[in-house]
Amino acid sequence: MHGSPNGSAGAQVTDIDAARFRSVLGRFATGVVAITAIEPATGRPTGLAANSFTSVSLDPPLVAFCVAHTSTTWPRLREAERLCINILSEPQLEVCKQLALKGGDKFADIRWTGSPGGSPVIEGALAWIECEVEDQHMAGDHVIVVARVHHLDKHQEGDPLLFYKGGYGSFSVE
Repeated sequence: MHGSPNGSAGAQVTDIDAARFRSVLGRFATGVVAITAIEPATGRPTGLAANSFTSVSLDPPLVAFCVAHTSTTWPRLREAERLCINILSEPQLEVCKQLALKGGDKFADIRWTGSPGGSPVIEGALAWIECEVEDQHMAGDHVIVVARVHHLDKHQEGDPLLFYKGGYGSFSVE
């Protein structure tokens, strides 16, 4: 067992505030996704941007993402029969920012086609995953959504849009 820099091997950190939490966890680079659907009440596309997305299980095929309780878009998305998770590419920073805004037409000037279930597949996304909400778990100020995958495919080649240390960028594999 190795000691901590301050000499106390098992000491708990108790002075965690939101700024420190973000600063430390911001050192973990994440991809950025757009979670989209056709809103049942209006028949119009809507979506939100998220950087908390992961695969959960191969059998059955499950993925998960987290959404803040304060999201005004999630209540409309979760009513849809199917959702589409779009893995955003580096040139899609503006799409990400537009979907992160509160209110308004989130799909203004965003080009898309329909997934097999009709959810928006955003032009320029690296891949898409069509799924259905299977379970939701309350966790602090977010809800963890577990979704069953029904269809998925690669969409376009390119570099991913990444979120790191509070900013956006890309990572290239040569």
